Amino acid sequence: MKQDQALICVRVRPHSSHAELTLRANGELLVCVHAPASQGAANRECLAVLAKALGVAKCAVRIVRGQRSRQKQIAVEGIDAGAARARLEEAARAQGRPR
Repeated sequence: MKQDQALICVRVRPHSSHAELTLRANGELLVCVHAPASQGAANRECLAVLAKALGVAKCAVRIVRGQRSRQKQIAVEGIDAGAARARLEEAARAQGRPR
């Protein structure tokens, strides 16, 4: 792993009423997306939601593991793991309450 790259684990929930990032009570990050899981649509929307929350370009965010699973490992270029986690938690708190 590069020094300026963060690896984060998220759970994706496709077919949600709207896209949002949620911090669950157990500390798990949940990315709810409107898109269906078919043809990679949910993956693309998940990456877009994460890129926006992290304040990085969409091309800096990619799925490392879990392409066909709801549980995914995401690599983010240009940010360290601590800063990435802090930004995602802040974005989740700004969007709503913990679940």
